[in-house]
Amino acid sequence: MGLVKQFRIKSHKKPNSIISFENINLSYGSRLILDNINFKINEGQIFGMLGPNGVGKSTIFNLITGLIQPNSGKIKLNNIDVLDYPIYLRTKKFHIGYVPQYGGYFNDLTLYQNLKAIAEIVINNKNGEDYKINSLISKFELDNLKDVKAKFLSGGQKKKLVIALSLLSDPKVLLLDECFAALDVLTIKMLQEIIVNLQKETNITICICDHQARDLLACVDKAMILSNCKIVAEGSPNELVENMDAKSAYFGDSFNFK
Repeated sequence: MGLVKQFRIKSHKKPNSIISFENINLSYGSRLILDNINFKINEGQIFGMLGPNGVGKSTIFNLITGLIQPNSGKIKLNNIDVLDYPIYLRTKKFHIGYVPQYGGYFNDLTLYQNLKAIAEIVINNKNGEDYKINSLISKFELDNLKDVKAKFLSGGQKKKLVIALSLLSDPKVLLLDECFAALDVLTIKMLQEIIVNLQKETNITICICDHQARDLLACVDKAMILSNCKIVAEGSPNELVENMDAKSAYFGDSFNFK
């Protein structure tokens, strides 16, 4: 698959860190999950996390949102230590949107009803509620599916719906968990274009975790590779595929994403 993204975020200004992990350690009983993890995600960046299943990618999302707490270390959002912030306050104060790998919608509600239900919770200006819903339906080309129940949508259509639901609150940070999993090639290409266009149009910060390396690297500015509880490599897509530690831990010698 050719590169979807024709540019990478580069700036001569000092980057503004919107998410940072500092010396994060996490274990479940005697099982170590994350071992002294340090990384930053900058404002307006598309950041990727790669690694095999079970390495801790989704766990990092749960740490960001506050669903779980680390054993030690600091998690900062906009340079504010948020370990004492409850889930609802983190997502509301720092405008975090989350797209889960599975679900995220109401099966027996239509596509429009799903958007309406969430809009009533997250949109304060009720006069603009319908406009926001209809603009997202149009943006994701879902107009002919408004009255279809979510359970009857295709995998790609469901993913579009859940991303639209996450955008109702105008998040500044969007977390996408395994967004390319179990989708066909054309649907993955569509999602990659949606992700890149969101960044260009709104300067939103996007973090994607996946184990589909080629699909993820096609649309990120920077990525890191997790293996054996640690970050083994970090950098641009081109830097990662040339990194010997990344090849040894994850890619292998023959990987090429271009």
